[in-house]
Amino acid sequence: MRNITTVILDWAGTAVDYGSFAPVEAFQTAFAAFGLAPTLGETRAPMGMQKRAHIAQMLRGERLAAAWQTAQGRPHTEEDIDHIYAAFEPALFAVLPQFAEPLPGVLDVMAALRARGIRIGSTTGYTKAMMEVVAPLAAANGYAPDCLVCPDDVGGTGRPAPYMLWRNLELLRVGSIHEVLKIGDTAADMQEAKNAGCRCVGVLVGSSMVGLSAEELAALNGDAREALFARAKEQYFAAGADDVIPDIASLPAFLRSLA
Repeated sequence: MRNITTVILDWAGTAVDYGSFAPVEAFQTAFAAFGLAPTLGETRAPMGMQKRAHIAQMLRGERLAAAWQTAQGRPHTEEDIDHIYAAFEPALFAVLPQFAEPLPGVLDVMAALRARGIRIGSTTGYTKAMMEVVAPLAAANGYAPDCLVCPDDVGGTGRPAPYMLWRNLELLRVGSIHEVLKIGDTAADMQEAKNAGCRCVGVLVGSSMVGLSAEELAALNGDAREALFARAKEQYFAAGADDVIPDIASLPAFLRSLA
């Protein structure tokens, strides 16, 4: 196994915004404006994708497509996706400042990685304008990766395409994709890494894949929690994950296990 010199972290649900709740709230608000009520499962399934593509993927679902037909009296069009996205953006901008807190353990992980000389990149489904809101707030809270790439930086193409991850390699001057480890909390993160050619790891606690707040997770009994984690692991591995770690704080120990 080649030595890992670079770790690429997803943003919401991996490093910042426990449970990735900012986009969930905004997607549901946007769909409600058109008479639709997506479930949490429908809302979270495409998580990690570029946000307009996320909306398009939701509307490909049989139930939501039928709900649109009922509410609007016709099948949805590309223009309708644009209209939902136009409702999504202000809904997200309204809540983003409330979701800039790093996940527990992230700052210690950053310090541990940097002490080992490991570079820290980032990819996200957020646009540059969205990141201009939330990244400075996260930095004020102590989280600032060495490099941050949005879909805007690669022609608007987000995950599962590999281009954001590859742009990180270019900007961080990484010699080989085999030196890179991608950490994420969605199927799209795993697919991005596989398409890019690098090892990838899913994280459980705080993830969109698990989809619970810290309080909701703490309220579960041990059996319910383990069953939830087992389902999330299955979804990660089905999406191409090489490994799954319990939480982001486990990353330094995981890296040592690769040496």
